[in-house]
Order: sequence, then structure tokens, then C-alpha cells
Amino acid sequence: MSANLAATVIGTPDPPQLADFYRELLGWVEVSRDPTWVRLRHPERERPSLSFQLETDHEPPVWPQRADAQQMQAHLDIEVDDLDAETQRAVGLGASVESHQPQPGGVRVMRDPHGHLFCLFLPGN
Repeated sequence: MSANLAATVIGTPDPPQLADFYRELLGWVEVSRDPTWVRLRHPERERPSLSFQLETDHEPPVWPQRADAQQMQAHLDIEVDDLDAETQRAVGLGASVESHQPQPGGVRVMRDPHGHLFCLFLPGN
């Protein structure tokens, strides 16, 4: 038997809006869309994909984590060629840069427009 990761699913109060952010950030294409579910994929590969499902009570995680608050369960790591340029592009699309950056250079911790954490990183980091 073999097992392959087919998709990552992100809960959000507005799946179409968040999918639009990641579609632009990653340059991926949309496979399906309705108000409660959107799926994106790489333009040259069907899987793995990135999907967004409706979660009306979504609560963004606190960063850095605290025992008394919503904790991050997972985050996306996105490799880039130019960290500063891609950070600015992500901010232009609606992301924000976190004030707490635990790793000096090569990695940037960010939030998407709905508060999910993700990291941009240079190869080798």
C-alpha cells in the first residue's frame, strides 16, 4: 500500500476570498469554487492541492503561542527566490508581516488576510 498527501485544507470564514489571495500568491489555478469550498492546484500538477472550507467560527492563532489562546495547528511554508520582493508582494495582496520573527534571515513569518500563519523562505533555510 502507498499513501500520498493529496491536499491541505484551510478553514476560513470566506473561502473564495482567501483562495483568491493564495491563487495570486502561488500562481496556482482554481479547480472548483462555491461559497463554502474552493480548491486550487499547481498549473502543471493535479495534486497536491490547496483547498479552503467554510468555518464560520474560525479564530486565528496567537503568535508566538500562549497556553491560554488559540494555538497554530499547521502552517504553510512557501519557498521564494527573493524574500524581500515576495514579502512586499504578499503584503500587497493583503498579508501582514509578524513582529515576532524567531529565525534571523532567510525566513519571514507572515499572516494571510484571515489570520493564518505562513512562512516565506529562501532555499537552504
